[in-house]
Amino acid sequence: MKILFASQAIDGHFNPMTGVAMELKERGHDVRWYTGPVLADKLNGLGIPLFPFQRAIEHRADNLTELYPERARLKGPRAMGFDGEKIFASNISNFFEDIRDLDRDFSFDVLVADASMFIHRLVTHLMAKPVVNFVAVPNMESDPLVPPLFFGFRPARNPAEKALQAAAGFLSDKVILRPASQSYRRQHTFYGQEVPKGGRLTDEPYRCSEAIIQTGTESLDFPRRKDNPKVHYVGALLPYRLPGAAAPDIAPEGFARTVVVTQGTVDNLDQNKLIIPAVEALKGTDTLVMVATAGHGTAELRARYPQRNIHVHDYIDFAAVFEFTDVFVTNGGFGGVQLALSKGVPLVVSGINEGKSDVNARVEYAGVGINLRTDAPSAENISKAVNSILADPVWKERAQQMAQDFGSHNPAEAAAKVVEGVFSNR
Repeated sequence: MKILFASQAIDGHFNPMTGVAMELKERGHDVRWYTGPVLADKLNGLGIPLFPFQRAIEHRADNLTELYPERARLKGPRAMGFDGEKIFASNISNFFEDIRDLDRDFSFDVLVADASMFIHRLVTHLMAKPVVNFVAVPNMESDPLVPPLFFGFRPARNPAEKALQAAAGFLSDKVILRPASQSYRRQHTFYGQEVPKGGRLTDEPYRCSEAIIQTGTESLDFPRRKDNPKVHYVGALLPYRLPGAAAPDIAPEGFARTVVVTQGTVDNLDQNKLIIPAVEALKGTDTLVMVATAGHGTAELRARYPQRNIHVHDYIDFAAVFEFTDVFVTNGGFGGVQLALSKGVPLVVSGINEGKSDVNARVEYAGVGINLRTDAPSAENISKAVNSILADPVWKERAQQMAQDFGSHNPAEAAAKVVEGVFSNR
């Protein structure tokens, strides 16, 4: 079977798909990838041919501010609305034309498409190709029981909260997502494709795909009234790791506890938001603090914090480190949250943008972490949250219970079977 993967050139979208692609490759399928040229070396290392963007703008974690300087001033729902229009909706026609062109050289049987590319309807209807929707973020399909996107709400518990969320939902769908929705409809009208009324823009990849690979587990999602049989929760999909790759020699070094800190790979330029207050909260204590900077300001941070218990790295092998981590302090990247919970590590979460408020609301609702509900917490609040988790074993117990749920999946294998099932059903 010829399988084309398509993704944004952003690590949080690309990396979770690599394990699935390699599983399918090892099963004998011809796997190739359409994404930004910045990922050429990674794909070369995996032995997967690259079809680089031709018309599409390459949005990366390190160039968003350069492309859109005004984005840095936006927060919360306004930032999500901006990203929806500029980063996601604006590229749909470019993605589609690129894919239609490359199909002449690689007539693929199935497309596995990053949900944020929104090309599912065009590929399904105009190319008659089956599409598997790959969702690297929490389940975004609308449901009467699920709060509106972008506000970090938990499910409503009383009439007042229901009224508030209904108003916020109207704002989300009709104001925040309106520019992106209008762009989506205009581009589809150009191709003669009518977009059904009702629902929201983020429902489209769920509507127009034959199956959905949903990262995470149902236990980390909110309760839903509607059961979509096309959605397959597959667990924590990790970046592919070459067989025999040596695990780093990292150990707690005799400290009483270990805390891992990260500010993710996108909103990580201003370390005063989370990294610095977390280090300030824990420096000089009997806690090994392992900080992952994603390559931004590592040397400066090491010089600023020479304390023995502060270890600053560009990157951390989270899968190895979480084996002995007591608390994970993060802004709420969904991949890191899933990996921590798959290892039974409770969290302190503090982030707003890029949909992280919705991830963090799920952490809070599941009872596996403390949500500080801001993207700039104080050192005092981080210290209180970390110490609360360390002092109460219930946090660890809940995280370990969820780890059992994650452990019941072989994520890459489960996802590969979804892709194969779509083709065999055809």
